[in-house]
Amino acid sequence: MRRNYKLLVLVLLFAAASCSFTTKTFNDPNKDKTLIELIAYVLENGHYDAKEMDDSFSREVYKDYLESIDPLKRYFYASDIEEFKQFEDQIDDQVRNSEITFFDLTHSRLVQRMEEAEEIYKEVLSQPFDYSKKEVLDTDYDEQEYVNSKEGMKERWRKQLKFSAIANFYDKKKEQKRELENDPDYEVKSDKELEAEARELTLSSLEEYFDFNDDLERKDWFSFYVNAIVEEFDPHTYYFAPQDKDRFDMAMSGKLEGIGARLQKKNDNVKIVEIISGGPAWRGEEVEVGDEILKVKQEDEKEPVSVVGMRLDDAVSLIKGPKGTKVTLTLRKVDGTIEDVEIVRDVVEIEETYAKTSIVEKNDRLYGVINLPKFYFDMENYSERNAASDVKKEIIRLKEQGMEGLVIDLRNNGGGSLKTVVDIAGLFIKEGPIVQVKSKLEGQEVLKDTDPSVLWDGPLVILVNELSASASEILAAAMQDYKRAIIIGSKQTYGKGTVQNVLDLNRWVRNSDFGDLGALKITTQKFYRVNGGSTQLEGVKSDVVVPDRYSYIDIGEKDQENPLPWDQIEAANFQVWDGYIDFEETVSNSKKRMAQNDHLRLIEENAEWIRDQRNDKSIPLSFEEYRAEMESNEEQAKRFNKISEYESNLTYQSLPYEKELFTTDTILAEKRQRWHENLSSDVYMEEAVNVLEDMKMNNIRKSGVAQIKE
Repeated sequence: MRRNYKLLVLVLLFAAASCSFTTKTFNDPNKDKTLIELIAYVLENGHYDAKEMDDSFSREVYKDYLESIDPLKRYFYASDIEEFKQFEDQIDDQVRNSEITFFDLTHSRLVQRMEEAEEIYKEVLSQPFDYSKKEVLDTDYDEQEYVNSKEGMKERWRKQLKFSAIANFYDKKKEQKRELENDPDYEVKSDKELEAEARELTLSSLEEYFDFNDDLERKDWFSFYVNAIVEEFDPHTYYFAPQDKDRFDMAMSGKLEGIGARLQKKNDNVKIVEIISGGPAWRGEEVEVGDEILKVKQEDEKEPVSVVGMRLDDAVSLIKGPKGTKVTLTLRKVDGTIEDVEIVRDVVEIEETYAKTSIVEKNDRLYGVINLPKFYFDMENYSERNAASDVKKEIIRLKEQGMEGLVIDLRNNGGGSLKTVVDIAGLFIKEGPIVQVKSKLEGQEVLKDTDPSVLWDGPLVILVNELSASASEILAAAMQDYKRAIIIGSKQTYGKGTVQNVLDLNRWVRNSDFGDLGALKITTQKFYRVNGGSTQLEGVKSDVVVPDRYSYIDIGEKDQENPLPWDQIEAANFQVWDGYIDFEETVSNSKKRMAQNDHLRLIEENAEWIRDQRNDKSIPLSFEEYRAEMESNEEQAKRFNKISEYESNLTYQSLPYEKELFTTDTILAEKRQRWHENLSSDVYMEEAVNVLEDMKMNNIRKSGVAQIKE
């Protein structure tokens, strides 16, 4: 989240100091040393909760850095680690003294070990695998020891390569079975032939992977080291190398081309962490947050390329591509099943990131639904279209239709502009504090709604889930503290209570020969609820907790590395909303309905099964056991298909102004039709409407009609 209406004091102070700082300390010709020195300065002086760079800090950087460059422990030997250990407590000293001896040693050794690994995998894959042998691959790499010998390293690679090959072998046998069912004359290949093809496919993937690695320059690996240092401060502080900064700027501008998903590297896996509304992945409905991308195949290729172990940038370069081209992703779904999904690349449609509205009728009463994918705004001109002005317009339109209750859907909303949160919250309460902001340099500030008018004074429900973060949490927290809305959703929201700013590092080094130094995204502020509690780590706890498939997955802020702690400050001066009678009884009735809902029980079973699947670190490497496990997973996944078959008795419609647009915009009509169909099968939205009905019928105190202030 970024504050766009007040110049950051941090930048001003840094700018004022930059001339003398540059002159006195940036006379070292080595760019890497200069970068380390500069980043250390910025972190120590600008980070909201700067850590002391001591021996404890050094040990954590040491561990995280080695994990980032060798997560599967398939390059370094125990003897290498023993040699590296002399630096375990010295990284803090090296940072202070602008030394990079540790990096130089590990980088040169990694290059050497990767060259050796190329010989190993080629040798292993030159011989058939014995799929009758009962053995397992242990994927709990954190608990594994580094190997002591070349024989041990070869054995580690053998098992990992066998796992890749057995997956290919299984897929090929399934594909052959399907072909034979469709064509009795299909030429069947022997297991020996299929095994050879599976190994060849694994070999091709490894060659692609090492080709990418061979293209990496020293500066690419140095970014790993720099980020091991900066991410020790918190998970949202990150160094952007020059090319990464360009991509970040492109993403911030909203001009996204590709599949429309944000990816994150975790260990050796490329995970989908966000689906961009309106993008190809979103439209296809087959990709979801939490899926892992295993392979990528272009439309003109016969075989896919494995991206397991590949640098994130390189994986992204395979997945991205020109509008209209096709890419096939092999995904390990959230439930553990493997699925191929074909996506036609496109430019993400920005329109779908905007608020959209629907109306639903129940028992002769009309209710409104506003879905808000993000808290958007124009960074150049806030008075242009933004989330707050759009939500205000939609509420006015809903009131004109006779709306008697409103649902704000913030599920999967990752945040956005702080000012829009304050403005939106002000539509539902009289003037008062919305959020408290604390920064290292500016101190504490209470951001308030100063407009005494209330646009909507009727029943209000807010839907959230584990992926509702940052600005979403501020709005939900404010409405909960005021007892203005009932919050329905996950046990807690994401738990990101911090704000970051992106600082261009080149501003400190003027007239240098170093070239572009990149940028640093740094945490500068922390948010607090009006009741004084932070949303950091704890997020917002729903009034009515309902299970979803993310209930048992480590996906929130508390599950990240080095999150800032939860804390509390003094509560702001605010008055609880007095528009409801028996607020707690409404919540209690909703909880009872949810507890008795068979569909939600099935969802919880699914969530527990997904947790168990993800916690199973042992993979069988005999074909019969592998096949039995895969077929069991697929059969179990079928049982949970009923989740997507749920239908409520509610029908959703667009507002009249939008229906008029459908006559000329058939694409918009199709999008809204699909959204309304999803709402009709949404058990959480159904309960939100039930709660609105309870609040209106039983618990709403009659008040004067709210005045619309244009």
